[in-house]
Amino acid sequence: MFSSTSFESIAKTMKESAGKFNPAAAGEAFKPALNNLKAWGALAQQQAQAAQAAMTQNLESFKSITEPQAAFDAMKASAENGLAIATKNLQDVTALGVAQFHSTLDALEKAHPAPEAFAAVGKGLKTAVSSIEQALESAVKQGASVVSGVAKKARGG
Repeated sequence: MFSSTSFESIAKTMKESAGKFNPAAAGEAFKPALNNLKAWGALAQQQAQAAQAAMTQNLESFKSITEPQAAFDAMKASAENGLAIATKNLQDVTALGVAQFHSTLDALEKAHPAPEAFAAVGKGLKTAVSSIEQALESAVKQGASVVSGVAKKARGG
């Protein structure tokens, strides 16, 4: 009686495909994924360095404080700087994600068996993602203005 396990099936497929494997083509196909990872790594490093510099600056500003109002002003400046950094980081992350999504769609269209048929779908997806990006940008700006308004009320201005 013949019995085949999943492992045997996988092993057979791998054995049959081994001769067709092209390391250069596999490396070329993997290159966009590596480039995307490098871009995210560079962005994370840039954001971490900006956060570290802001934290160092905040600590330095607190060293010379001797009066309560100066401490309050330094805390306010630190909070505003933190909000600005968070806003910029969110915008940068969104921009990178959208750019990579668009390039992925372009690659899919190029590799699609019927690129002209995929073009309309790709265009619709790009438009939708760009709309989401614009809505997020608007929400970030609106949130920043609300925080700014609250800060002005707290100062009594």
